[in-house]
Amino acid sequence: MTEPAADALLIPWHGTVLPEWTDYNGHLRDAFYLLVFSMATDALMDTIGLDEAGRAATGHSMFTLEAHINYLLEVKQGTPIEVRTQILGADAKRLHLYHYLHVQGSGALLSVNEQMQLNVDMAGPRAAPFAPMVLAKVQALAAAHAGLPRPEHAGRVIGLPKR
Repeated sequence: MTEPAADALLIPWHGTVLPEWTDYNGHLRDAFYLLVFSMATDALMDTIGLDEAGRAATGHSMFTLEAHINYLLEVKQGTPIEVRTQILGADAKRLHLYHYLHVQGSGALLSVNEQMQLNVDMAGPRAAPFAPMVLAKVQALAAAHAGLPRPEHAGRVIGLPKR
């Protein structure tokens, strides 16, 4: 799998696999992969100006429209992990992002997560363009990541092969 160098990506979240996140085999439960990716998305929101103060000032937040997870390696209790994030694209209202879950500080790729996020005016709630200060940060990140390789699992569709 071709993956951008870690220093080319954002690292919005890191932590350790907690005992309450694991199953009877001592492995990270599938639902908790999404929790980790969700926390990384929250941290990304902070980075682009949709932190608590930004949400209060703009009245905007982001909603997840779609998410896909690929489980690549098992993750055991106590493993130090980090999420690295690549922006695949953005427009006036949407952010297409890709999270890579790694053993912290290493090349071991554990899982990947692709998401489509929508900017929402919470007064509606309804889809709305990003506030100008947020859009500028989103566009800057998208431009910085535009030359990075497209992730192997991005855009995958789930289904049985046709016979």
